[in-house]
Amino acid sequence: MAKGKINVSVENIFPLIKKFLYSDHEIFLRELISNATDATLKLKHLTSIGEAKVEYGNPIIEIKVDKKEKQIRISDQGIGMTEEEVKKYINQVAFSGAEEFLNKYEDGAKDTGIIGHFGLGFYSAFMVADKVEIITKSHKDEPAVHWSCDGSPNFNLKKAKKEEHGTEIILHIADDSKEFLEDSRITELLSKYNKFMPVPIKFGMRTETLPKPEDAKEDEPAPTQEVDNIVNNPNPAWTKQPKDLKEDDYKSFYRELYPSQFEEPLFNIHLNVDYPFNLTGILYFPRLSNDMNLQKDRIQLYQNQVFVTDNVEGIVPEFLTMLRGVIDSPDIPLNVSRSYLQADGAVKKISSYITRKVADKLNSLFKKNREDFESKWNDIKIVIEYGMLSEEKFFEKADKFALYPTVDGNFLTFAELQEKIKDHQTDKDDKLIILYASDKEAQHGYIETAKGKGYEVLLMDSPIIAHLMQKLESSKENISFARVDADHIDNLIKKDDTQISKLSDEEKEKLKADLESVFGEKSSYTVQLEAMDSDASPFIITEPEFMRRMKEMQQTGGGGGMFGMGNMPEMYNVIVNTNHELVGEILNTKTAKKKSRLINQSLDLARLSKGLLKGEELTNFIKRSYEMVK
Repeated sequence: MAKGKINVSVENIFPLIKKFLYSDHEIFLRELISNATDATLKLKHLTSIGEAKVEYGNPIIEIKVDKKEKQIRISDQGIGMTEEEVKKYINQVAFSGAEEFLNKYEDGAKDTGIIGHFGLGFYSAFMVADKVEIITKSHKDEPAVHWSCDGSPNFNLKKAKKEEHGTEIILHIADDSKEFLEDSRITELLSKYNKFMPVPIKFGMRTETLPKPEDAKEDEPAPTQEVDNIVNNPNPAWTKQPKDLKEDDYKSFYRELYPSQFEEPLFNIHLNVDYPFNLTGILYFPRLSNDMNLQKDRIQLYQNQVFVTDNVEGIVPEFLTMLRGVIDSPDIPLNVSRSYLQADGAVKKISSYITRKVADKLNSLFKKNREDFESKWNDIKIVIEYGMLSEEKFFEKADKFALYPTVDGNFLTFAELQEKIKDHQTDKDDKLIILYASDKEAQHGYIETAKGKGYEVLLMDSPIIAHLMQKLESSKENISFARVDADHIDNLIKKDDTQISKLSDEEKEKLKADLESVFGEKSSYTVQLEAMDSDASPFIITEPEFMRRMKEMQQTGGGGGMFGMGNMPEMYNVIVNTNHELVGEILNTKTAKKKSRLINQSLDLARLSKGLLKGEELTNFIKRSYEMVK
C-alpha cells in the first residue's frame, strides 16, 4: 500500500480564485480594506502594550483611483511588513496573518476587532487586476520592500523607498473590470461594504464652508476649504453602550442606515452580549403592513463592522426578518469568501438569544406604557403573531404581552379575555367560545347581532390568523374560536332561554323540501331550520368554521401542504329562522312561482350580506328586485 502527500499546483490557484472563490467580484475592495483595517488595529494593539515603538497617531485608510493609468491604490498607516513577512504571508496562499496574530496575542487581542481569518482576502485583488503591487514598510526598523505579481506563480521582490510605516497596494485593473475605475462605482462599494469600518476611510476631497469673517460684506460669499472626504462612520451606534445613547441617537442611526426611509421606527432593541458568544446590534420595529413578503431582508449582518450580507435567515429567526437594523458578531461562522453563513451550534444560540431579547423588550414596553403599546399594536402584530406561530419559546413569552383587539377598539390579553367571557360565552360542554370578525365592514350585520346579545367580538384580521387560532386552540385548554358568521350564535353558545319553533315537525319537513327543491341537488348550501327570535333575519348564511379556516390556511401556505386537500370546496349553511314572518309566508304560499321567487329573493339577500352575490347572479337579483317593487 502506497502513501503520499497530495500536491496542489500553484498554477491552478489563480484561475480558481478569479473564477470561483468569491461569489461577486466587487468584494475585492471590501477584502483589501479589511486587510488595511487589520494592519491598523494590530498596530494600535502593539503600541498600547509597548511592543511597537512608533506613534499610533490618527491613521486613515486612503483609496485613490487613477483612471488614466488604470490603477486603484489602497494605502494604510498600519503595522506594515518586513521582507520576511511578505514572503510568509503573501507568497504562501491561505496563510492568515490575522489568525497568527490573534493566536500570538490571544489574551489581549481578542477584542481588537481584527477581521481576517483565511489568508485569502488579498488574492481577491486578482479578480479585477492583471497585476498587483505591494509597497510596504514595517513598524520595525527594517527596509521597505516592493512585491509585484502578474497573476502567474512568479513574483518579484525588491527593496523600496518608503519613509512611513504602512502598506500601499496598487491594482492594475484588467480590461474586463474597468467599471471599478469610476468614482461612482467605488463610492457605491464603500457605502455598501465599508460604511461602518472602525478606521476612517478617505476617498477624495470635499469642499467645506467656513464661517464668514466679522468684517465681511453682506453679499460676499463665505470662504471654503478642501478637506479629506471621510466616507465611513468608525463609531456607529451599535458599538456603544446603551447607557451612552439617547432616543435621538437611535433615530439618527436609523436614518443613517436607511437614508431613503422617511418614516421613523416605532422603537428599537439594543443587543449587547459577550457570553457565551459576542454579539452587538440594534434592531428596529418599523411600521409593518400585513404583507409579509415585501418586508424582508432589511437587517444588515456585519462581522467586526465589515458588511457581510442582508440575508440573515438562519441567524435571525424568520419572524424577525421583517425588522430592520444591524447585527454584528465575530462569532458568526462564515465560509471562506465571507459571504454566506455556515450553520452550526453558535448560529442556533445566537438565534435563540435574539428571540429571547426581542420578547423581553416587548414585555418591558407593554408593562411600562400599555397605552402606547396598544397604539402600536396594528403596526407590529404581524411580527408577534408570526413569532407565536413559528417559535415555541416566543409563544410562551408572548402570552404576557400579545393583545387581542375587539371590534370596539379595546385591547385584551388572553387572560383578560378569558376572564371577561367565562360566564356567558360557553357552549353546552362549558368550553369558552371566542367570537371574532376578520372584516368589520363585510361582517357588520353578524357583529351587531353578537353585540346585541352582549357577546365580546374580537377583530382578528391578519393573513396568518387561521394558523394562529389552530395553535392557540391546541395550546390553551377548553377554548374554541368561531368567526361571527361561522354558525348562528344561538347554535354556538349555550342559552338559558331556548326559543320554541312556531312550526310543527310536519311543517318543518315541508319547508325544508320546498327550500331544497329551489336550491337544486348540486347546491353548495345546506339547509338548517332553527327557532330564533322573530326579529332575527329570516335567512342567514354561515360557513362552517373548519372548512373556512382550512381554506384560509391554504391561501397562506398551510392547507395544501399540511393537509394534502388540494382546493377546498365551497360549502355554506343556510340558517332559516322558523319563527320569522316571511318564512311563514313562504311555507303558506300556494303558487309555486311566487314561492320560488320569495325563496330566491330571501337567499340572495342573505348572500348579498355575506358578499357572495356577484356577476350575473347579482344582475339577476337587481332585475328581480325592481320587478317586485314595481
